[in-house]
Amino acid sequence: MAFLKIENLRKSFGKVDVLKGIDLEIEEGGFLVLVGPSGCGKSTLLNTIAGLEAISSGSISIAGKVVNDLHPSERDIAMVFQSYALYPNMTVAENIGFGMEIRGVPKPERDKAIAKVAETLQIGQLLTRKPSQLSGGQRQRVAMGRALVREPQVFLFDEPLSNLDAKLRVDMRTEIKRLHQRMGTTIVYVTHDQIEAMTLATRIAVLKDGVLQQFGTPAEIYNKPANLFVADFMGSPSMNLIPATVEADGGNVGIVMQRDEGAPLVLPLANGAAVNLAARNGQKVVFGIRPEALTDPDSADRNARQVSELDCEIEVIEPAGSDTFAVTRLGGREIIARLRADAPISAGQTARLAFNLDKAVIFDPETQARIL
Repeated sequence: MAFLKIENLRKSFGKVDVLKGIDLEIEEGGFLVLVGPSGCGKSTLLNTIAGLEAISSGSISIAGKVVNDLHPSERDIAMVFQSYALYPNMTVAENIGFGMEIRGVPKPERDKAIAKVAETLQIGQLLTRKPSQLSGGQRQRVAMGRALVREPQVFLFDEPLSNLDAKLRVDMRTEIKRLHQRMGTTIVYVTHDQIEAMTLATRIAVLKDGVLQQFGTPAEIYNKPANLFVADFMGSPSMNLIPATVEADGGNVGIVMQRDEGAPLVLPLANGAAVNLAARNGQKVVFGIRPEALTDPDSADRNARQVSELDCEIEVIEPAGSDTFAVTRLGGREIIARLRADAPISAGQTARLAFNLDKAVIFDPETQARIL
């Protein structure tokens, strides 16, 4: 049974529809990440769960109870915002315990709860400091501590790491993951960073223009994107999306991709892919393949059932430490291949690249939906 369930949720501001029939559910202890570009409606959706925004229609249930009309204070949720929103005149301990003090929790009980949270977040040595004496990461821990001390049914995080520098963001991401594993509390987390979404979530909801594009596990979202938007948005570098044509001749089916110069490239397909695409002979499609599935032959997955090798003109080489990225062109698009760090390839040469077709996906350019 779903612990947090959202059914046909709609939210409008005047005549502007911001959320357009959202259906989501997450099990108790799950980590749901709402991801999408700015303005897609993810923060509005989080605010409706919190009760900070009234919904236009639909329903929100927490632990089997519909909470549509409940005040935020009655929903048993706690929220961590993008801004730390700490009281500058209070110590860390006072900031963490302020909500409990307002609710009349006795001081001994407050002190015990504060000490427990401080130990969990490893900020016990900071309890007597003021926010101005803390780093950005420490302030974010205090903001999280203020939420944790309440022991709510659901934690809501609204882009909590966006104000931190790159390294600290990675460190705090690990801390949040570790915290979730330790406590097992249900979390809904908003971010525009798809790396955060992939690393933290048990379920991801990808939104665009108020419409749910796909809902699934990180592996499902990454390997089987529902449409071209999800394929392009999730992944860094993003999926290569190449205009192509289906060519079927008897039992042989291939994907034909044009090159700026020279004959077109043909990738032969086998097994179920060939059967499913045979009826689309001559039709245009979009061929999708992740950079890590397009590599030098020596790095190709030895367990892959179908790998095709083709000669490609390399335009740019980008060393990245553990990997080397090679840029070529197919179908009029720049295509990125992810090679091993010491791959003997240089810009300007023609190099053999291996396409792991087990990892390839095919989209309909008209509907933009995945067809294979």
